[in-house]
Amino acid sequence: MIQTTATAPHDSRRAHLGMLLWALIVGSSFPAVGLMSEGLPPLLLTALRFAIAALALLPLVWRGPETLPSVKGLALYAVMGLCLAGFFGAMFRAAHRTTALSMAALYVTVPLLAYGLGRGLGVEPPAFRLLLVLLLGAAGALGLAWAQSGGQLHAIQFGFAELIYFLGCISSALYPVLSKWGLKHELLSPRAESRTFWSLLIGGALIGLLGLVLEAPSTLGRLTLGDTLVLLYLAIFSSGVTFWLMQRATAVLTPGAVTGYSYLAPFVSMLLLFGQQPEQIGWQWLPGSLMVLLATALLLRPDLMQRLSFPSPQR
Repeated sequence: MIQTTATAPHDSRRAHLGMLLWALIVGSSFPAVGLMSEGLPPLLLTALRFAIAALALLPLVWRGPETLPSVKGLALYAVMGLCLAGFFGAMFRAAHRTTALSMAALYVTVPLLAYGLGRGLGVEPPAFRLLLVLLLGAAGALGLAWAQSGGQLHAIQFGFAELIYFLGCISSALYPVLSKWGLKHELLSPRAESRTFWSLLIGGALIGLLGLVLEAPSTLGRLTLGDTLVLLYLAIFSSGVTFWLMQRATAVLTPGAVTGYSYLAPFVSMLLLFGQQPEQIGWQWLPGSLMVLLATALLLRPDLMQRLSFPSPQR
């Protein structure tokens, strides 16, 4: 099966549907980011997003039964926060030094990296069918990135900036793996909202420290009312809700299955692009779209994959 964690079918279904909602929110958030004014400090804005999201979750955490995390738990949250800081730091450093196609090509490795890292830490059981689904989704996401670039394959390059971004992709893949590992060893809270709160709080603090070093805090004064409204939306939905959905799914699904839904996000962005610029519609979007939709359907319905003639290798 694609999802191999022993849980009730109802919990598994909720987790899959939650990650489907996750992909819809993430995919629709990309255009929202483009509405913000230019020249704003991206790392400090991300730190603000995380802080606002953590504050929004605080009432839910406050009403919970548990107290502060243990010392080991806080240490693990700190490592998870470093993963978030590492990814966003690498992304913003590479953004102006490489092409969008290169970054998209590297980001498709995240679910595959999550699967491999999960196998290494013992939280991802061997699942040949899931690996096939992830490879299918990666090919589809690359096809969408290729279509968005106008078929310019020469835009893919790999240098120092791309290496930094790839290290950030490893950090991103490690986040759900560490969450699953912490749950397995009972170091993290069993409540998704608590795990989301602490990882956002610590991750936001680390990203903020990085932003204070690399960016000018005074540039935050350029925030307009429109920027603030977009920031609030991104903080509550694109950060708070999506991280909560991911943490909730991590308790039920494996890291590879959770991160596999990231392949659907560029498809959602593509639909929004067509709504704004219908002239962009062309055949070049079709192969990648079909592969992404098929991969998503197989993630949502693991039983469909079992009907295919790809038997899992014997251990």
